[in-house]
Amino acid sequence: MLTDTLPKLYDEAKDFMPILGTDYIEIYCSNAKQAAHYYKSAFGFSSLAYAGLETGNQEFESYVVVQDKIRLVLTSPLRSGTEVGRHIDKHGDGVKVTALWVDDATYAYNAAMERGATSYMEPLTEEDDHGKVVRSGIYTYGEVVHIFVERKAYNGVFLPGYQEWNTRYNPESVGLKYVDHMVGNVNLGRMNHWVKFYEEVLGFAQILSFDDKDISTEYTALMSKVMSNGNGRIKFPINEPAPGLKKSQVDEYLDFYEGEGVQHIAVATDDIIKTVTDLRNRGVEFLTIPNTYYEELTDRVGQIDEDIEPLRDLGILVDRDDEGYLLQIFTRTVQARPTMFFEIIQRKGAQSFGKGNFKALFVALEKEQELRGTL
Repeated sequence: MLTDTLPKLYDEAKDFMPILGTDYIEIYCSNAKQAAHYYKSAFGFSSLAYAGLETGNQEFESYVVVQDKIRLVLTSPLRSGTEVGRHIDKHGDGVKVTALWVDDATYAYNAAMERGATSYMEPLTEEDDHGKVVRSGIYTYGEVVHIFVERKAYNGVFLPGYQEWNTRYNPESVGLKYVDHMVGNVNLGRMNHWVKFYEEVLGFAQILSFDDKDISTEYTALMSKVMSNGNGRIKFPINEPAPGLKKSQVDEYLDFYEGEGVQHIAVATDDIIKTVTDLRNRGVEFLTIPNTYYEELTDRVGQIDEDIEPLRDLGILVDRDDEGYLLQIFTRTVQARPTMFFEIIQRKGAQSFGKGNFKALFVALEKEQELRGTL
């Protein structure tokens, strides 16, 4: 199924809105300074840029951290009664902006608006001594927005309005490379609405779909469709809950996030065993996978390059498709509410999303829900 869709998906000549990659992800959080330290200490990010009182911004402050091609913007309000503060009060810490790097932010905005998008920010040119950036934005599910970023005439550290953030403490990278995909959770019955949105407004294609027979256990289930842009650099799986005997992890997310939003950010590595070992040594907690999963691993996925024992010790999952195989692991939630978490993924040819691991993953998630009393 996947290989049949790839030739159509990768026909860039027919892509009316070329997207060059993920520019940055902005997370609204209650304490940006402490969050920045967490992502540096635990996940191996380094200081990049800062905006706040020292740069003339009296409404909010943002710390930007970077690791290879991944930029996280961590933003907190400086006063009560702000839009950032209202967002945090309702949702807790969570992704507000998925910024998409484009060659022409005005064209991208106009093309999306002509196709039915709702405007978040009209094209705006921001300038400083390092050049200019054009940004525009549209709404997607929940309160999440896509901001189109055009930075071909800019050579500053991040964006106008930010200054370089120099710190003595910049820990060694754990080997995270780029954003592989981002998963959104939407309300029951809304998945196909947002699939149509990405098809019609942004020109994405559906490359995979999973129903409640694919992603289920005895107690819970969900449905998911994976949307990708023309060159495959942006992938957005969209989940909705499916009826089950108990409340699924998507239901739990929607309850505690109080609406639709980004469930997890998948980041790629070239050496998942080293990356996960480093992350675990720095205090990052991962879901626990039943030991029985590894007893049948080679029978299910065939021969792989890695030794099974390190995978078993770390709890890394493996799955195979027609193109190759992948290795993946999921953190526990990274904030107070049981909402957002991270996936670490290494692709060795595979272009899929670990369908064969869904059962083990759901069992692990249900154990977490049971501990929280929300299953």
